[in-house]
Amino acid sequence: MLPEFIRRSALWLGLLLAAPAQAGIVLNTTRVIYQAKDKEVSFVVNNSGTADILAQSWLEAESDTENLPFVVTPPLARMAGSARQMIRVIYAGEGLPDDRESVFWLNVQEIPQSAKENQLQIAIRQRIKLFYRPAALNGDPLDAAKSLQWRVNDGHLEVSNPTPYHVSMIQIDARQQGKTLFTADSRMLAPRQTVQLPLKQLASGHAVDLRFISINDFGAQEPYIAQVSRGQTTQAGKAIDRAE
Repeated sequence: MLPEFIRRSALWLGLLLAAPAQAGIVLNTTRVIYQAKDKEVSFVVNNSGTADILAQSWLEAESDTENLPFVVTPPLARMAGSARQMIRVIYAGEGLPDDRESVFWLNVQEIPQSAKENQLQIAIRQRIKLFYRPAALNGDPLDAAKSLQWRVNDGHLEVSNPTPYHVSMIQIDARQQGKTLFTADSRMLAPRQTVQLPLKQLASGHAVDLRFISINDFGAQEPYIAQVSRGQTTQAGKAIDRAE
């Protein structure tokens, strides 16, 4: 007779293998920009699987999530296999700063409607950013990444965002003479925010080689590079592809 833990492991493996293989929900965008002049914004949810599902949609903020000045409709939608559903987000018209962007998390969760015996069901959630952009903000949001101000200060790589726009970055890499001082998979700077990134084993007399990728309004990736020296404020420039 098999030991109890082996029989239990075999049972769970069988449940996992019995789970239906479904591609699930797919959104038609990686971020949503809500311009203040617009009455609403919308995006499309696709059910790329073959089974019926419920798609639940809602917004979240870092704080006070229960009193957000938005309506998401429909909050719950039944979707047949291969169907599409438009989701609308409507701003109530007050409650957010008018001198800078505000950011929220837009969630869409797939809820399977039925399950057969011994089938494992998983509710899959997708999460993207929604930026509310007030009218008459200064500057071009597409120039926000190159407006960042970088400096080496007291063993840190300091970066300030002087713009009223959020800047989303991935693959941040700081090196000195080829030696890695700091890496991060992602970082988002809020409007007029300053953060300090710790540098390890920083040597004097040599500039820090900085690379990062900015994600623009359209979800495109734009690589930037800069050499940051101690005591100087530097702005990064777009990296040039040598193949061009």
